[in-house]
Amino acid sequence: MPYKKTIMPLLDELDELCVRIGACNCVYLTPEGNLRGSNTDWRGIKGCILGGSDGGASGKGEGMSGLIIGAGGASRAAVYALGVEIGVSRIYVINRDEEEVRELMVDAAPMVLSAGSASGLEVVHVRSVEQARELESPYYVVGTVPDFEPQTPEERNTRDILEAFFAKGGQEEGEVRKGVFLDMCFKPRVTRQIKLARKYGWRTVEGTEVIGHQIEEQWRLWTGRVLTKGQQEEAWRLLRREAEESKAINF
Repeated sequence: MPYKKTIMPLLDELDELCVRIGACNCVYLTPEGNLRGSNTDWRGIKGCILGGSDGGASGKGEGMSGLIIGAGGASRAAVYALGVEIGVSRIYVINRDEEEVRELMVDAAPMVLSAGSASGLEVVHVRSVEQARELESPYYVVGTVPDFEPQTPEERNTRDILEAFFAKGGQEEGEVRKGVFLDMCFKPRVTRQIKLARKYGWRTVEGTEVIGHQIEEQWRLWTGRVLTKGQQEEAWRLLRREAEESKAINF
C-alpha cells in the first residue's frame, strides 16, 4: 500500500486471483522459493459488507447498486467483491482523477464480463452531484482512499458527490432504505467519510475489520497451515483489542 499495482511486475509469480483482479495486496513464498502475489482484499471487503448489512432485500446483491470511492489498487478488489462475489448489478465510481478511473475501467472489464448477475454488471463513472441525484442510491459503499480534507476542486467535487449519495439514503417507494458503508482506511479509525455516512444514518464498518476477514487465508498462504476455529477467534479478539488501544489510529 499504495503499490498494489506497481509491485505486480516485480514478482516471480502471480496467482489467478491477482491477475483477474489486477491488484496485489499479499506476497508469499512458494515451496520453490518464488515470490508469488495474491489478493485477499476482496475477502475483507465482502466479509465486512455482508457482516455490516441487513442483507438488503434478499441477502444478495442482485438488482442492487454499489459505490466505490477511489480508483487505485484497492478499488479493483472492491469491484470483484461487489460485482462478482456479492452480485450487484451496477457499480458507481467516484474519484478525483479521471485517468485513474479510465484505467480502472480497463482492469475491471474482465470482471464485468464474468460477473454472475443475470443482467450483467455495469460500471458507471459519476462525475457530478447532478448526475448522482438522478441515479439510484447505492446500497453497498466501499471507501478505498486515505482520510484527508478535500483541498482541490476535484477533491471537493468527489466529497460532494458522496454526500449526495449518502443524503439520498436509498429512497425506495417512499421509504428510506439505508445501506452499509465500509471505509478501508483506518487512520484514523473513524474517518471523515464514516462520520459523513453516520450523519445520514448509514451503517458503517471500520477498516480494521477488513484485516480480520483476511487472516485465515493469509495465514494459509504464508504458513501452509489452516487456522483452527479457536485460533480464528483469538485472532479476531487480538485484532479488535489492538484497534481499540492503538494510539496510531485513535485520534
